[in-house]
Order: sequence, then C-alpha cells, then structure tokens
Amino acid sequence: MGERSHGLQSWIDRLNEAELPALAAVVQDLHQMAQQDKSSVQQLADVLLRDATLTSKVLKVANSVYYNPSQEPIRTISRAIVLIGFENVRLIGLSVSLIDNLLTRGPREQLPELLARSFHAAVQARNIAGYLLARSQEEVFIAALLHNLGELAFWGCGGEQADELAAALAQPGVDADQAVRDVLGTSFRQLTLGLVRSWNLGELASLAHAGSAQGDSAVKAVSLGVRISEAALQGWDSPAMTQLVEQLANQVGLSREEAMQQVLASADEAVKVATTFGASKLCHLIPHTDPEQIQLQREQRQARQLQPNLLVMQQALQELGMLVSRKADINLVLDTLLQGLHQGAGLERVMVAVLTDQRSRFTVRRALGEGSERWLEGFALPAGQSEQPNLFSYALRTRETLWMGVPASYSLNDLVTRPMREWLGQGMFFIAPLLAGKREIGVIYADCRLSGRALRHEQFVAFQHFAQAAGRCLEAMAQRS
Repeated sequence: MGERSHGLQSWIDRLNEAELPALAAVVQDLHQMAQQDKSSVQQLADVLLRDATLTSKVLKVANSVYYNPSQEPIRTISRAIVLIGFENVRLIGLSVSLIDNLLTRGPREQLPELLARSFHAAVQARNIAGYLLARSQEEVFIAALLHNLGELAFWGCGGEQADELAAALAQPGVDADQAVRDVLGTSFRQLTLGLVRSWNLGELASLAHAGSAQGDSAVKAVSLGVRISEAALQGWDSPAMTQLVEQLANQVGLSREEAMQQVLASADEAVKVATTFGASKLCHLIPHTDPEQIQLQREQRQARQLQPNLLVMQQALQELGMLVSRKADINLVLDTLLQGLHQGAGLERVMVAVLTDQRSRFTVRRALGEGSERWLEGFALPAGQSEQPNLFSYALRTRETLWMGVPASYSLNDLVTRPMREWLGQGMFFIAPLLAGKREIGVIYADCRLSGRALRHEQFVAFQHFAQAAGRCLEAMAQRS
C-alpha cells in the first residue's frame, strides 16, 4: 500500500520527489531557455542530449512531414534547431517528455483522455494566437498543453488514490470539484499552480489561470483554446461550442462560419500533432470533424454511457430460470446471459471464455460490447496448473466470483498476467466461474472499460445472480444429456 497524500504541499512533494523528477527537470530547463534571450542552440541541444531516448524521439518528430515538409533528413539536434527553429524544437522536447513520463505510467482511462484534450487545447490556442499575436505562439501552445498539469500528474501518479477518485467521480450526480478536494485535500487548479511554482514555470503555465491579466492576448488565446477543447467533447454543435465560436469570431475578426472552419481545422491538426509526437493512441480521443464520424462518435459516447435497465435484467433472469426446465441449447443460454449482463446490468464488455483443447486453455466462446469482436478471434489463456497461473484458472478452481480493482482483491493482482492485461486493458472487472454442477466449463468476465467508469455494487450483485442462473441451466442440460 502506497503512502496517502493529503493537501497541496504533500502532493507537490510526492510528485517532485518520487514520481516526476525527470519530467520536472526537462520542463524546467526548457522553460528557462524561453526566459533568456541569449539561450544558445548549444544549451538546448545539451538539455535534450542528456537523455538518449528523448533525443531520438525529438529527432523523429523533427523529421515528420508535419515539421519538415521538405523531408531533408535531420540527424542532429542542432541541425533541427536551424531547420525548424529553436522554439519548435523546445516545444517538441517538452511535449515528448510529457507523453513519455505520463502515458507510460497510468493505465487509467482518464489520463489519455486528458492528454488528448491538452494537445487539442494547445493546437487550438496556438492557431488562435496566430491571429492575435505577432510572436510567442509556441509559448501559448505550451501554456495550453500544461494548463491541466496538476490533474495530469495526479492521474499518472496518484496510485490507489486515483482509483478512489475515479470511483467517486463515477457516482451519479457527484459534485466533481468536491470529490477532488475530498480525495486530494486540494483542487486540481491549486495543484497545477503549485507545480508551476515549484518547477519555476513562472508566467507561462499560469497564463490561463491568471485572473488579473485577462486583457492579455496570450491569455485569451490559451483560455479560448482550453475551453474549445472541452466543449468539443459535447459536440461541435453544442450550445457551449456555438458561444465559443462566436467569441472567437469577434476577437479575431472572422465571420462565424470562418471561425467554425478554423476550429475544425485545428482539431484535425491536433490529430496530426498527436500522431507526430508518437501518441497516436490519443487520436481517437480528439473529437472528429468529419460529419459521419461526428455522428458515430456521438453514438459511441452514448453507448459508452450504457445505463443499467432493470426490466431487461429481470426478463433475462426469468428467461434463464425457465431454460432450466426446458430443453435449451447452450447458445440460447449464453446469449440470454450476455444480453442480461450487457443491456440489463449495464456492463459495457462481457465475455464467456470456455476450456478447450483438452481443457488446456481458455478461448472466448461469446462476447458482447464495443471492440469485443477481437476477443473472439485470438484470445487464449493457458488453463494448466503447470503454466503461469492466472486469474481465469484461479476463479474457476476456487469457485469464487471476484471484483478486481477494489482493495479486497489487491492481493490477487499478480494473477492478472501480462497477456491478460494486453487483451483486457487495465482497470476494474468482474470474473465468475461457469460451472455445470461440479464440471468446470469456463469463466464469465465483465467490465466498463469503454467509458472508464467504476463498477458498482449493484452490478456485482447482478453479475453473481447471472453466473449462478447460467450454471443452473448448464447443470440441467448436463443431467438431461
């Protein structure tokens, strides 16, 4: 169990000492160069060269079509600075460090979502700054990128407290700010400003948090960029977006149509930028601008927010109850089971994995939920005791129904093997043994990974009921045959 942190200073110390010193050092050094007019090409090259992987990633980005359309190969940092400019190389170094230090840490859905929004905000802000400012557009990009630094650092490094907050935020009607204060003892905004101070980022990253300098064009660009990236998640035609596009049109002297085109073009560019920085897994989290894709994303968002439906759940349980006494085939039992768990209990992805190949491994017999088709194609886990023990075998052997990702099951985390994580991702899930009397058939698995919402107690109870009901059907079928 990690240490609990509470209050602003305790989090700042923890993030600086234990979690993010490498990132802090790079960000600090790169920021200080912006302060000194005399920063030399050599100084910038030195900072980036301290870390070989950072160097190679920066060069890779510098060689991308986005930054280097002439495609003249760039092999050294100093050459990159000459060809694409000091500011661009500084910005690339910072963005790559952020992605490397954060994306590789946290399996939590909140992190890529927030990072995607930060990149989207940064590109929107920089392009708005292009209308308002003669220079320092890169400064605006970095300020918007770091606008949620505190929250990014928390989701990346918060450990069990991050799980705790995710569960609190998943409750219906929650006051999000209050939930954050309860778990952290401070707000995300305070945490951002605290890190900005402790990393000596001075003016830069507090740009859009500043209340006083509201008239400053750079502040306006950052603040608009950040708000547009948030509103885009509600849809390009949402009331919030309409208002922001109008504000943008007034501030930069465009018509509303032109301003909307500018915003959509920036969103497309943000996807390119994320790919360029080696964060292509963020791309699908930046709202699409193609009308068909917009529609699709809206539907997916609604699907991700699948809600439990008690009526469907009761019908499915009754159906399973009747199938015990009727001659049913196994497919009907499994379909009713999955439908009840998915549409009824509101579990976003469900699967039944059964023992195959002389009971030597688990393969997926049935799956439901967005993206679960790929499980049917290749998913396999060893079932034998001699091989690496995993949670599927454990649940079946101990006849236990488990809720993973809550403190009571932390001791079993080692049984979630690497192949399991690769197939299923990270986060909470339920797993139950599927038995026909005493005979072991396989396991039932369910999660809500698509939206990243925490699983709830009622869902676990329903999951247990369904697993038992399906077992009774299979037992009756086995006796009849």
